[in-house]
Amino acid sequence: MYRLTKKCIIILAALFIGSAAAKAQDVAVKTNLLYDATLTVNLGAEVRLAPKWSFDLSGNLNAWDINSHKWKHWMVQPEARYWFCEGLQGHFVGAHLLGGEYNVGNVDLNFKMLGTDFRNLKDHRYQGWYTGAGIAYGYSWILGKHWNFEAEIGVGWIYTRYDVYPCAKCGTKLASGKSHNYVGPTKAALNLVYVF
Repeated sequence: MYRLTKKCIIILAALFIGSAAAKAQDVAVKTNLLYDATLTVNLGAEVRLAPKWSFDLSGNLNAWDINSHKWKHWMVQPEARYWFCEGLQGHFVGAHLLGGEYNVGNVDLNFKMLGTDFRNLKDHRYQGWYTGAGIAYGYSWILGKHWNFEAEIGVGWIYTRYDVYPCAKCGTKLASGKSHNYVGPTKAALNLVYVF
């Protein structure tokens, strides 16, 4: 996990350093307000590569427990975007990858969705990694000279491998190396964007 986290930090740093040489209105940094609402630290950067193409890279981290609930995770999500008008404004479509790790338990989500039973999170802890891909649609509104607001929704596929524990704090494994395929929403963002 440490090596993968280190690689993600290096990729984010390279994106920021590489973007320093780009012209104005070609680089943006952003935060996803939906992640902020769940106390998940997140940061994104986007670089316009051509008049209608850009590359977006976002990452998030939730490294703490809230009360007795365990919802720890990290994720990196690169995305190639095609803009219908001009880069970094208006309608766009994207293709994204995602990957990360999680440690989740003692969370009361009483529903099933698209083959995934979230009710199991109440009485068990799941710890593992995931990877996936998806497509997305979004729109970016210009708020001012340097500020945009962006909404995006994406769907796709996620593959995960995980271990199961009997409770949020227990260390005895019930199952090891289990896998699951998920098809459904893979991205939801309400981004506040600063454009350089």
